[in-house]
This record gives sequence, C-alpha cells and structure tokens, in this order.
Amino acid sequence: MGLGGALVEIQVAGQKLVNGVPFPAVVSNANANATCLTLTEAIKAHKPYLESLLLKSGAVLLRGFTLSTPSHFNDVVEAFGYEELPYVGGAAPRTNVVGRVFTANESPPDQKIPFHHEMAQVPEFPSKLFFFCEVEPRSGGETPIVLSHVVYERMREKYPEFVDRLENHGLLYTRVLGEGDNPSSPIGRGWKSTFLTTDKTLAQQRAAKLGMKLEWLEDGVKTVMGPIPGVKFDEKRQRKIWFNSMVAAYTGWEDERNDPVKAVTFGDGQPLPSHIVYDCLHILEEESVAIPWQKGDILLIDNWAVLHSRRSFDPPRRVLASLVK
Repeated sequence: MGLGGALVEIQVAGQKLVNGVPFPAVVSNANANATCLTLTEAIKAHKPYLESLLLKSGAVLLRGFTLSTPSHFNDVVEAFGYEELPYVGGAAPRTNVVGRVFTANESPPDQKIPFHHEMAQVPEFPSKLFFFCEVEPRSGGETPIVLSHVVYERMREKYPEFVDRLENHGLLYTRVLGEGDNPSSPIGRGWKSTFLTTDKTLAQQRAAKLGMKLEWLEDGVKTVMGPIPGVKFDEKRQRKIWFNSMVAAYTGWEDERNDPVKAVTFGDGQPLPSHIVYDCLHILEEESVAIPWQKGDILLIDNWAVLHSRRSFDPPRRVLASLVK
C-alpha cells in the first residue's frame, strides 16, 4: 500500500500472517533518494497511518531508509512525538548514547536474552519501544518477536489451571543487585544505576514508588517485586495478554548473585512448575518471527501487544533502543 510520498508497505521473508494481518508490518522507502529528513517528515505526515498499522500488527519494521547514526535514530524517535520513559527499575545494563537513545541490553554476544515485555516486572513500563540497527550482526543476533495474546490463548488452552492460578495470584520477582553494573550478566545492572542514584535513602524511595521492597545486603541489595499480575487486559485491542517476565526470569536471571528458580514464583511464594515454564518457552519460540537485522532498520514494538528477545550472535553488532511512555 502506498502513502503518496516516502512510505510504502512491503513484504519480507520471515513475516507471518496472523488472522490475515502481516506480523510485523514492514514499511519501506518509496523514494530512492529519501534521507533521514524525508523519513522524519513522512512520519509526521503519516503518523495516524503508522499508528493504525502498529495497532493492527503489534510491530512495524522501517526498512530501506538511509539511516546510519544514533542521531538519525534519535531524530526518527522524536518525529513520532511520544513522551520519553526514563529507564528506572529495569534489569539490563544500558548506556545513554545520544538524546533519547540508549544501547540495548549489553550482555555478552554468546548469551540469548529470553522473551519478555519491556519492564513487565515493574508497574510503570513503556507503551512502545524502538530498536535501531546501527551495525548489523555478522551472523545471528536477531530480535525475535511474538504476539502476546497468541501466547496467552495457547497457554490457557493447554494449562487452564496454571493460567487460573497465575491470574489469581500474579507473580513475585526477586533479584539481588550488586552496587555497580556487571556487564557480563544479562541482569547485571547494579542498584546505583537501577535507581539512578548513589544514595540508599533515595533508592529506597524510588523502589517504594515502584512497589518494590529492598533488603540491604553487605555488598548489594535484594529486591522483591510484587505480587504483580502475570496476565493483563489490553484495553485498546480488547484482549488478554501474556504480560510477564516469567520465562525470562526463570530461564535467564542467573549470575553469581541470582538463582533463576528463586527469581520468580507465584505471588503466594509457591514455586512454578518447571515443565510448564519450559513448555511456555517452546510456545514463545514456535509462534515467534525473527527477521535478520539490516543496517538502518528501525523496529517499533507495541509493548502491550508483543514480547521480544535476542538471539546470540557473532560480533560486531550494535542495536540501540529508545523507550516511550
């Protein structure tokens, strides 16, 4: 579908059709000479159209535009005009690059990052996220995405009692944070950068605002979050979604301070059945789409509709991120 200007909808290998809707939607460059400026102007002119695509599909890939720098990406994010969400309470080590742009999770290339909704383990999470491929991976390094309501429906059908329990009790997340960041861990963000302060009292206040309890240790802090819902209702689309970090925490929150099995439990403290968590991981993988990154790609994800992950890769690879309220 053309947009009378710089944008055109295309199809790429690996896209899925879900109930007749392409997932993700892919929008490209109708004008061979389009620049970053052309794209930002097109976004401003066609924002309602792009938002309707996002509402229908859950994710929109912008491909084929001459975007090469973090500043280009920042300009595109700003063209959408969404309010920025500060990264408070998230687990991933990240660094601010320029403006509203951060590095994506900086954990080592050989580690997979499991499926999650961004910041699902805290009450204030982004409604949308942008990813930008500055340096495409030599191999691997895709960001697989999966529709949350599809996962909910499959889990509900297969494990109705488990899902009832999840809906009734929610989940409890427990994580032990060091003082500083540990880039070798996928959840290595220390308490100082998690709460954006070096002051324990202020950290305590910010944690309380998130509904998080802190227990100070000799060399760090134990954070307990919840119980918080594991299933939410997406008002815009009128459907239930699998909105939690259960699989991510249970299979990935592991380092010298953290045992993943203790990282997430039912809200009443009871352990989760391991076989169901791993079967959920299997469902996530089965329903997901992983389109290999190309330099200049921007992926816009509706965090209410879609979970994302990261596959391991051969460096170099640089994917940047920006979160919006």
